Amino acid sequence: MIAAGIDAGGTKIETQLFNEDWQVVDSKRISTPTDYNELVARIAEQISWIDSLVGKTIPVGIGFPGLIDRNTGLAMSSNLPATGQPLPKDINAAAGRKITFVNDCRALALSEAVFGYGQGHRTVLSLIFGTGIGGGITVDGVLWAGPKDVAGEFGHSPLAAHLVQEFDLPLIRCGCGRMGCVETLISGPGLTRLATALTGMQLSPPELTKLRTTDPDAQRVWNIWCKITAELLHSLILTIDPDVIILGGGLSKIEGIATDLQAALYDIQLATLSNTQILCAQGGDASGARGAALAAFHEAHHV
Repeated sequence: MIAAGIDAGGTKIETQLFNEDWQVVDSKRISTPTDYNELVARIAEQISWIDSLVGKTIPVGIGFPGLIDRNTGLAMSSNLPATGQPLPKDINAAAGRKITFVNDCRALALSEAVFGYGQGHRTVLSLIFGTGIGGGITVDGVLWAGPKDVAGEFGHSPLAAHLVQEFDLPLIRCGCGRMGCVETLISGPGLTRLATALTGMQLSPPELTKLRTTDPDAQRVWNIWCKITAELLHSLILTIDPDVIILGGGLSKIEGIATDLQAALYDIQLATLSNTQILCAQGGDASGARGAALAAFHEAHHV
């Protein structure tokens, strides 16, 4: 075995073990704890599971949904009970060794650029639709996160004002503390929130997307969700100009999501722009685990 990755999301923590061909040879998924000390303990248990399975120490990377302050070592996350806590230090202590931390969205971008549908493209943009919204940028197979590691926090961009006005969208305080972040309406919980605001229906994303082919209200919610998301994509394209956009996270499993977003983007993009291809991650909703494992492997071997 060559490395392992842990994708720590707001609802699940998935650990994947990789062989020399970067194929998954074993995996384990648990629910994400809501208590910080339990979170540290459960992740440490995942690392112990890896060590006992392999019989030796291999590089382990954690895809973390948030930021680690380089100066203080403290975590900030809208979707894990870790904000203000020294998460890397505590997990290293609990595991008894150093673990590599990388933002989960950046991990997915790296995974898809090197192993997935980003192969052969110079600039790859990833966008994760999960409990929160985030992304990553790779150029020539190398992550670019900026000097403060914040490049990719796309979910904290503001909602498009004209859509807020047109559809009377609610402005909600985000987990980051700001009002009206796009994440509040296009993440998994955001889609449910959007359905409630527009129709009064309390629908989970699977329920809503199942109804969208037969129920006019559900179809309207989905269309508006696509419009909001397309505005975010359009802004990112104008800023980054990626060759391809890779979607990940739980909502990326919705049938037809890439096609629907491609159509919504086409309707609003500048006339001079060609269509930027939108694809769902080749590695699925846990592709970030592979990227975290690769980051840990690179760190261990100084690649």
